[in-house]
Amino acid sequence: MASYDVGGFAAYQINTSSGATFYEGVTVTSATLDDLDGGIVWTEGETVLNYSSTPSNDYLGKISVDLVGGGSMVLPIVRGLAAYTDPNVIQVLIVYPAAMSASEFVFPDPIDYASRSTDDFTVCFAAGTGISTPDGDRPVESLSIGDVICNAQGDAVPVRWIGQQTVFPVFAGPRSAPVRILAGALGSGLPHTDLTVTADHGMIVEGLVINAGALVNGDSIAFVPLAELPESVTYYHVETENHDVILANGAPAETFIDYVGRQAFDNHAEYVALYGCERIIPEMTRPRISTARLVPEAIRARLAISMHRGSAREMLIA
Repeated sequence: MASYDVGGFAAYQINTSSGATFYEGVTVTSATLDDLDGGIVWTEGETVLNYSSTPSNDYLGKISVDLVGGGSMVLPIVRGLAAYTDPNVIQVLIVYPAAMSASEFVFPDPIDYASRSTDDFTVCFAAGTGISTPDGDRPVESLSIGDVICNAQGDAVPVRWIGQQTVFPVFAGPRSAPVRILAGALGSGLPHTDLTVTADHGMIVEGLVINAGALVNGDSIAFVPLAELPESVTYYHVETENHDVILANGAPAETFIDYVGRQAFDNHAEYVALYGCERIIPEMTRPRISTARLVPEAIRARLAISMHRGSAREMLIA
């Protein structure tokens, strides 16, 4: 069953006809929201349990909320229980996790309710990924700004920033499912140990940047079932001076490229404090492939990538 431990919520009145909003304030409470069908993720419109265990709250999607000092976190929105005289007005709640406090968030006022979504976009390494350095592999989460790592050519390059992004699979949905690449799955013994990356993270295969999700063959390269993931997952991205190729568990993989703004990372404030403003990183000249149908036939054959995988991600929530 998909559950989410609640620390509290910010409540809003939304006029679904005019779009007008009213911020009601924050309530601190301890509770657990659960879906009712025993599924692994929440889907839009699905009923979740309210605090008295009566089915009343509907999951409405998620929204990005700024963190105090900078950065942001994606939080779920559920329909509240309050009723109003105007039938066009509903109550919505932005629910924050029990592991955090309301003081860590800058809840929007007014809320841009139309900006809510039911999709996530994550592009990072899982904790434990070994990044090549002059002194051997180091877990990505142990790297700090200024540490020296090795690119695929063996050159020493300094780390400019390590972005951290927290994802809650319960409401992030199938798109948040990472990809597990078993040892040796890419050929030539690479990666040297099992590697887990997000589906939109670029791996370098035969000179091409190919999103990991496009490499899935359902066997040696597969989406990680959402049931195997904890309540929250933190991913890490490595930014260097250039959009470069580094070695992750021995396999060539891309460094940070700003397809996703740094504001999407939990520690965006750290970046701003260091560098003052965002910078655009020119993309490397290698062609990028984001879908299996565009993967060259020779690579599809070598990695046993089927063109008839169906809705592989959606099957993860069955």
